[in-house]
Amino acid sequence: MAKAVARRRQHVLRRKPRMPARPRPPEASRGNLLHVYKAEFLEASLTSGLSPYTAGIRKRALEAFIGWADERGLGRPQDVTRPILQRYQRHLFHYRKSDGAPLAFSTQATLLNPVRAFFKWLAVENHLLYNPAADLEVPRVPRQLPRVLLSVQDAEHVLAQPDVDTPMGLRNRAMLETLYSTGIRRLELSRLRLYDVDTERGTLMVRQGKGHKDRLVPIGERACRWIDRYLAEVRPVLIREPDHGMLFVTDYGEAFEKNRLGDMVKRYMRLAGFEHGACHAFRHAMATHMLEGGCDIRYIQAILGHSQLSTTEIYTQVSIGKLKAIHAATHPARLARETNTAAAASDRSGTGLANEAASPVPSLQR
Repeated sequence: MAKAVARRRQHVLRRKPRMPARPRPPEASRGNLLHVYKAEFLEASLTSGLSPYTAGIRKRALEAFIGWADERGLGRPQDVTRPILQRYQRHLFHYRKSDGAPLAFSTQATLLNPVRAFFKWLAVENHLLYNPAADLEVPRVPRQLPRVLLSVQDAEHVLAQPDVDTPMGLRNRAMLETLYSTGIRRLELSRLRLYDVDTERGTLMVRQGKGHKDRLVPIGERACRWIDRYLAEVRPVLIREPDHGMLFVTDYGEAFEKNRLGDMVKRYMRLAGFEHGACHAFRHAMATHMLEGGCDIRYIQAILGHSQLSTTEIYTQVSIGKLKAIHAATHPARLARETNTAAAASDRSGTGLANEAASPVPSLQR
């Protein structure tokens, strides 16, 4: 047993491969004055309480815009006018990815909203006389239903994919069970610490979730058992010093990055036969299955951490179980079938009584 643990530790404590260095922007782009204002804007965003994750989204969106502007010789905030911003918006609309697909409206809005916030900040700080993005209309993001709707059997099938006889499979099963039981987001899962989960009380604390909000959510008994087993058998093998107290760690003893976590769940979804879906599929599944089980939607809102009930109400559209029962009970076609069935049964019973009355009563005497 000791030799096996030593081999596992030797396997997981190998040096982590370094990521390839990102190419530096060209000289013209690095000399663009917009980059200087971008750095000040991002610092002001963090100072005002914006999360580093959202600041990273703003940074990538602004770098894309500044790169586009630099190709057209636009290097100062004063060079950017409302028609220029409209041209950039049309550029995003007509842009095609490597597979030939256009950018989704949600992606276009994600790239445009930081640009609007950037120029608003420039105007407020008196770097510009007016805000050219004040009247820029961002594409309206349609509220779409989830692409993957897992039934209870489907969710159990995905949960059964990891090989729990291996350390990594046991850890991944515990992570999948946590996602399905609590419905937390992948970023919230990657940030969980040891003291955030109380398996005896069956509670999980999400700290600084979306919108900088903490919330305490219940976690099921089965998920708690898988977490306890992971903590006892796997985490001591994976962890490296210094231990920062993260609940789930990678093969190198580090905290999970959200992209790596999403790739792991996506791989198990593909093994289970689903072409789409990742971490959010379990969030949708948890909410839908609880709603079909009779849970009040406001409790689901509290568990998911939605600030508005309208966001949670989307699950009432995908909870088809009760709709099917009501449809079967009230649709006129069903009522017509029941009426015809009752009439046929009455006719058969009436014919049987008439035949019985017409037939002679057998004599009891010989």
